[in-house]
Amino acid sequence: MATNITWHPSLSHSERSSQRKQPGLTIWLTGLSASGKSTIAVALEQHLLHLGLSAYRLDGDNIRFGLNKDLGFSEKDRNENIRRIAEVARLFADSCTVAITSFISPYKKDRDTARELHEKGEGEGLAFVEVWVDCPVEVAEQRDPKGLYKKARAGEIREFTGISAPYEVPDRAEVHVRSDKETTEESVRKIVEYLEGKGYLPKGTTA
Repeated sequence: MATNITWHPSLSHSERSSQRKQPGLTIWLTGLSASGKSTIAVALEQHLLHLGLSAYRLDGDNIRFGLNKDLGFSEKDRNENIRRIAEVARLFADSCTVAITSFISPYKKDRDTARELHEKGEGEGLAFVEVWVDCPVEVAEQRDPKGLYKKARAGEIREFTGISAPYEVPDRAEVHVRSDKETTEESVRKIVEYLEGKGYLPKGTTA
């Protein structure tokens, strides 16, 4: 880190929240490739926007092709990928936007780092909701919309999560959805019900 920089204090999160009429938080979706993370994230973002909330989805399409286009898929690069995503999500949350991230994020240590980054903020920190999109690898492999599992089985993709690289199952996820047994709508409803129960959605916005 550079040493010739100085942190300039600005508006507090509570001041922003009061002005924007909504709190900020990060909803972190994690799960295997083809588990349904992006589908759920898109539906969740649309639902929150329809409620009049400010929400923004971060996924491979707008991160891997831009901010993180210099990173590969080694464990080191995966760690850095998640670190950058966590930092960006925290900024969105601090701006009182609901940040929705949809990434495999296979390593528990990286997910915990993302959580700690949010929790160490001013006051009580920023809310971080981990959502495990649980799907057996056999089901995900049957779906395989991009043909990635087939390529991984053929040895064309190295270090592919669930095949040749590990996925560490979450042990502290706030929400657990089963995309092989639940519809997208049911999964979104489960997440929204959790947000409502924790008071993360402003009164009068739920539907």
